[in-house]
Amino acid sequence: MRSTKATAAVERLKERSGNEHYAMVMTGDSLFYLVDRSAEQEQVVSERLPLEEFVTFVKTFGPQKPRKATKSDLAFEKQLVKKQVADK
Repeated sequence: MRSTKATAAVERLKERSGNEHYAMVMTGDSLFYLVDRSAEQEQVVSERLPLEEFVTFVKTFGPQKPRKATKSDLAFEKQLVKKQVADK
């Protein structure tokens, strides 16, 4: 079953958001959608999507983890910005 990728994406969303009530639903025609079961009534969060589109949606949904950056990364980004400004 190819839903492992979608399940992993939902688990990462639960971890990022702190909401353990998110769940993935797979339809008979192999489409996926996200639901939030934290209220009395289940709330549908997304439309029915194919696997890859569902995973992309879940990755961008909710709070995002802050990106870890080293001092070297920050200095390199700063140089890129300066270079782009100088090229214009």
